[in-house]
Amino acid sequence: MFRTPQVILFSEDVTRAAAFYARLGFTETFRVPTEGEPIHVDLTLDGYRIGIASVDSTRNDHGLAPVPSGQRAAVVLWTDDTAAAYEKVTGDGAPALAAPHIWLDRLLIAWTADPDGNPIQLVQHLPAR
Repeated sequence: MFRTPQVILFSEDVTRAAAFYARLGFTETFRVPTEGEPIHVDLTLDGYRIGIASVDSTRNDHGLAPVPSGQRAAVVLWTDDTAAAYEKVTGDGAPALAAPHIWLDRLLIAWTADPDGNPIQLVQHLPAR
């Protein structure tokens, strides 16, 4: 009945948000329109698809009332080195929400955010203690 799930994040600047995720290693797979300022972009990383949709287009074309900023959803990115990933992403200008810290004695987690304020969790498995 269902297939190919993805998450759509709303943005007032689709180009800026798509560029942010591209810097994290996502590859653009879909864009509307194909030329000029996009109203929707899909990006994929390791089989996971994320969409960035224009707030104005979502309101005007679909009659929804998206909230364009704040902590509405979290994007989780698994990594082999949370500390290095956190330094890279925050060094590139993303906000530092929570420095790398051990959670549940088996994960190293850090938090940053995309340009629209959606939290991004960077997480790695730690060796058994």
